[in-house]
Amino acid sequence: MVSGLAQIRIAVGAEADLHGIWRRRRAQRGAEGDDGADALLDRLVAAIETLAEHPRRGAVPPELDALGIHDYRQLSLPPFRLIYLVEEESLGGKNRQDATLVTILIVADARRDFRTLLQERLLSGR
Repeated sequence: MVSGLAQIRIAVGAEADLHGIWRRRRAQRGAEGDDGADALLDRLVAAIETLAEHPRRGAVPPELDALGIHDYRQLSLPPFRLIYLVEEESLGGKNRQDATLVTILIVADARRDFRTLLQERLLSGR
């Protein structure tokens, strides 16, 4: 039985993605203001946090769906796509419970070549 909110983890690569997005936006528009780096990062983090309540709400990325890979999901926050994995983990013990874990794997501009990005970051070890 799965209960409660999903636990959110941000993989090292996704953390680097977020930092790079913030740095680029700061260089373009500064850190402050509605369109600044801080506001953009806040919007991305808020989108990630919604996955705690609804971890499977995102669609399977079409590039992976075409390959028959349905393990990953995505959120779209134009112009960005967030790719993540939902897993169930048994907590064991006498009153066995399962926990839902959401791992954010990629945060990238949707205008990038996502087929190559997914190959490099997700599929190279398969």
